[in-house]
Amino acid sequence: MFAIPLGDDKAELRPLEVWQDEEFLAHMDRARELVDPWIPFASFATDRESARDLLRRYAEKQAADTGRLYGIWLDGTLVGGVLFRIFDTASGNCEIGVWLEPAAQGRGLITRAAERLIDWAVYERGMHRVEWDASAANTKSIAVAKRLGMTRDGVIRQNYLYRGVRHDSEIWSVLAPEWKARAGR
Repeated sequence: MFAIPLGDDKAELRPLEVWQDEEFLAHMDRARELVDPWIPFASFATDRESARDLLRRYAEKQAADTGRLYGIWLDGTLVGGVLFRIFDTASGNCEIGVWLEPAAQGRGLITRAAERLIDWAVYERGMHRVEWDASAANTKSIAVAKRLGMTRDGVIRQNYLYRGVRHDSEIWSVLAPEWKARAGR
């Protein structure tokens, strides 16, 4: 099985595929309370069929080279994920998204998984700009962007409607030269 270790704590990053719909749904059920306040991602997977549809959409994005989806496993259990929500090779821009269930928080898994994705995007695929789009109220997500050495590009005020409320987004990014210049890279 293809897996990238995320440290010495039995955590690994693996592709999340259509055939894993049941495991993905169980994970989304555990993560839903934490994810739902910020993004509608978990609401797209509420039963096995909708979970499979979400995984299929990302399989299609991967086949078209416009997105990818990876799971984070800890001790053999799916506990979170990272994705390229947008992957535009023509412009050299992509956007990373992340989520994690409560039991796996505080271990640095999201930061380490995002680092692996950014490394791949910059070094393997030649992407120039990697974006991080987070609700301005999601302080945990913004803290990860800071740990990744991203720069806050700005706030887009009330740019998305979710559950009847308009939310501000903070846009963070790192450019390939900045990523390559980071210590130890």
